Amino acid sequence: MRALRIAQYGCGKMSRYTMRYVFEKGAEIVAAFDMNPKVIGKDIGEIMGCGPKGVHVQDAAKADAVLGQLKPDACIITTMSLMRDIKAALLLCAKNGVNAITTNEEAIFPGNSSPAITAEVDALAKKTGCTICGSGYQDVFWGNLIATLAGAMHTIKKIKGSSSYNVEDYGIALAKVHGAGLDLAAFEKEIAAADAISPAERQKLIDKGEFLPSYMWNVNGWLAGRLGLTITSQVQKCVPQTHKTDLVSSTLGMTIPAGHATGMSAVVTSQTAEGIVLESECIGKVYAPDEFDRNDWTLCGEPDTEVVINRPATVELTCATIVNRIPDLINAEPGYVTTDRMPVNSYRVKPLDAYVKR
Repeated sequence: MRALRIAQYGCGKMSRYTMRYVFEKGAEIVAAFDMNPKVIGKDIGEIMGCGPKGVHVQDAAKADAVLGQLKPDACIITTMSLMRDIKAALLLCAKNGVNAITTNEEAIFPGNSSPAITAEVDALAKKTGCTICGSGYQDVFWGNLIATLAGAMHTIKKIKGSSSYNVEDYGIALAKVHGAGLDLAAFEKEIAAADAISPAERQKLIDKGEFLPSYMWNVNGWLAGRLGLTITSQVQKCVPQTHKTDLVSSTLGMTIPAGHATGMSAVVTSQTAEGIVLESECIGKVYAPDEFDRNDWTLCGEPDTEVVINRPATVELTCATIVNRIPDLINAEPGYVTTDRMPVNSYRVKPLDAYVKR
């Protein structure tokens, strides 16, 4: 057995944890990439907050050649939130036969929002014999945790979930996707208006790769897949979140005026052929000083079951889930494989390579 060799694509806030967790789980980072000139050239140890590791961040433009030469066991992608934004990175990994796992939120179940990109990545990954998937916080706290609770129910009529997170923790790309900093008129035009359409119009956008899914859009698809449900209709609505006083956003580099959007609440409602309704809401915003992350889910049926988690360490949990998922990624069949088709997340006591099937 040998230590797994991992590449890191995207060296921002999340990579500080993913790279450290990789080393602490007995694997190693053999390459790192970014587009930010301020990051390129840094030793990854500086990003991780430890001593030098002898691996320096390279320009992402070099990733194709480097991955083709090094052939790492997997690549962790921690950049943007939409499939269209990481398509090039996914195809680059697939082209070189490198397994890839990403924190990209849409990637948890992208076939219901970006089917063309998903199919393209899937076909190339199958051709070169590697696996691509999305994982992170939602894999456990919006997915496997809920599916496990469902296994203790006799009947289920509705699954209702609500989760909140501080967009300050995830970088400027995510904050902007949530409409943080916009006035309400701009929010309505740039964010909410996208969902004031008919199902047929929405499907056209999906087919053209122009649909903007909220996180729960893909999570509902994941849950349906895990639970064996058939979704017959699905709608989403985005509502701005505001605060009564000005809020300073270090991520946006601005003070958000009182009454402007600090982020949004996105509610996705799915009807299923089996009669079970999935209604999930994610609230992503710039927090006021007294606000904190919450994850609340209720399964309505016999018996009603509720789980409430206050102050989950969302960033660290996301990164730990990614790293713990690496053996499942490597063990999965080639193609784009969503994690509802993988084993339930497991804590890795041994080095990661011990869990890889040879």
